[in-house]
Amino acid sequence: MPEKLFYKIGEVSGIAGVEPYILRYWESEFPFLKPGKNKAGQRVYTKKNLDLVLQVKHLLYQEKYTIAGVRKKFKDSTMKADPAVTETIDRVKKGLRAILKTLK
Repeated sequence: MPEKLFYKIGEVSGIAGVEPYILRYWESEFPFLKPGKNKAGQRVYTKKNLDLVLQVKHLLYQEKYTIAGVRKKFKDSTMKADPAVTETIDRVKKGLRAILKTLK
């Protein structure tokens, strides 16, 4: 797998072994799989997007999950965040609220 900052849909399709229309379908089904777009409107996938595509493919094709099952699996895994991360997020939110209050 070539190490790049961004991959076009054709490259991701080749690496993952699925057709581009399947990738576009997955984007519509999985809210966590949203590649950005460049100035020309072409999808640009990051390494993280590519890893997610490979995980989705594995779950669907090897583990035999349904679309709804994959959605649930990703939702459940993101809900179990590290307590330190959750604490940091809460602290940042509190700081941003204080800044917003000051600006008002």
